[in-house]
Amino acid sequence: MRARSIRGTGGVAAAIAIAVAASACSAPGDGSAGGAKDSAVVGIAYEPETLSPLLGYGKDGNSKIFDGLLTHDADMKLRPALAADLPKVTDDGKTYTYKLREGVKFSDGKPFSAKDVVFTYETILDKKTNNASKTELDAVKSVEAKGDDTVVFHLKYPYAPFAERTVLPIAPEHVAGKQDVNTGSFTTKPVGTGPYELVKWSKGEKLTFKANPDYWGGTPKIKNFTMAIIKDDDVRATRLDAGELDGAILPPNLAKKYEDDNGKKTYAARTFDYRVVTLPTGNKVAGDTGIRRALDVGVNRKAMVDSILDGAGKEAYGPVPTDSPWFTKGTERKFDAAKAKKILDDAGWKPGKDGIREKDGVQAKFPLWYLSGDKLRQDHALAYASDAKKLGIKVEVQSGTWEVIEPRMPKDAVLAGGGSPADPDFDQYTLLKSSLAGDGFNNMAHYDNKKVDQALEDARKSGDHAKRQAAYDTIQRELVKNPGYTFLTHIDHLYVVDKRFGDLSTQVEPHDHGLASGPWWNVEDWQPAK
Repeated sequence: MRARSIRGTGGVAAAIAIAVAASACSAPGDGSAGGAKDSAVVGIAYEPETLSPLLGYGKDGNSKIFDGLLTHDADMKLRPALAADLPKVTDDGKTYTYKLREGVKFSDGKPFSAKDVVFTYETILDKKTNNASKTELDAVKSVEAKGDDTVVFHLKYPYAPFAERTVLPIAPEHVAGKQDVNTGSFTTKPVGTGPYELVKWSKGEKLTFKANPDYWGGTPKIKNFTMAIIKDDDVRATRLDAGELDGAILPPNLAKKYEDDNGKKTYAARTFDYRVVTLPTGNKVAGDTGIRRALDVGVNRKAMVDSILDGAGKEAYGPVPTDSPWFTKGTERKFDAAKAKKILDDAGWKPGKDGIREKDGVQAKFPLWYLSGDKLRQDHALAYASDAKKLGIKVEVQSGTWEVIEPRMPKDAVLAGGGSPADPDFDQYTLLKSSLAGDGFNNMAHYDNKKVDQALEDARKSGDHAKRQAAYDTIQRELVKNPGYTFLTHIDHLYVVDKRFGDLSTQVEPHDHGLASGPWWNVEDWQPAK
């Protein structure tokens, strides 16, 4: 659960904005569905807060406007992008040397060089830069340019997944370096080296791109690409049916109707994306270990997977999915309402006259917030509250915008999300590290566990896989003893796309999805119908 990523980002588009987007995206000449064969328009649920990589945009790669030194292929293996080759690692894992690709230019025609790489990383690490994910670069001691074509990263310690952090996009110093990093025009009018250039960002409505004719990887065949921002699931499906969209991300209950559609194909992407209830330490009830442990075994995760996700997902017991090699076997929590009630009894939470348990004059109740308009989160929240009620815990479900929810996070529970497939450090450190409590959307539960803190540091600063595995085993076992969060489900992402684009592929996806994920993760390689 990383900083702003759990916000789902674009939660303020009003109904009128959706209506405007519906007409705007179907206008001639804007890359809309049913138009030119070399155009595509897809429906996504959320929009970014910024398009500046200096503020976190595209930090996991695949940003369309930009490139990183490295990128991921369909199997999530690292391969060169702005770098000519994979890095040379020396000094016992503390020095990474990248030779850069020759002849690369930014979309404004200016050449890309090592100084842009140094500028990007140094700016992100600057305390004045509002990038909530900068802790992921904590290992970086310094970055130096050796001529125009070589960059050397010097690390404080042998950070095993460092190469994965070099997929983050590179910004041009000659543009971004001449304005305020947090508020300048670069945040909405970016210049990059990627396969597409931004034509226009109509906030709350759509992002319109055109192919970069000078892209180093070859000019994309899809010349015009539009991402329509449609918050409402039903509206996305309706517009897909109407031919206004070539593809869309849809929840399971809507995607299933296209299974036998001759003109459309459904793609399921495996993910690390989870839904979770934060149990803030600052709440007398949610922060109680007995309440936390009871809810951990007293909620029916399988029922949520079956009924809410229509089977498109799996039960979650932590940020690491059960089919990941990093998952600690034996930490699964079997649904057991009787055991949950006994935990509450033993912890002193006794049933009251109205069925709500009490302890020391405090009723076992607390608020649970979810993002307005997000039906998937709403359904998870209501199912959670229903299971809790059977245990004698009253969970008061409420909805609001993130502007309403964020100030309440230290005391109120939130139906949140997160997940990063590249390395367990990327998600768990910001999710659980006690020193990050209250830092934006990091450690929303204000979780404080000294053993977990130490294990997070051990895992981060060791280059030995076995030692890292042991540290993450410790973390997962500690989450059984004192959860801090109730993890509910890991969600598969479902996409429906017009068959005229042929057979497409998906990657294993993080929580952030839809923008440059799904089958359009490599839209620059699509071959339009003839």
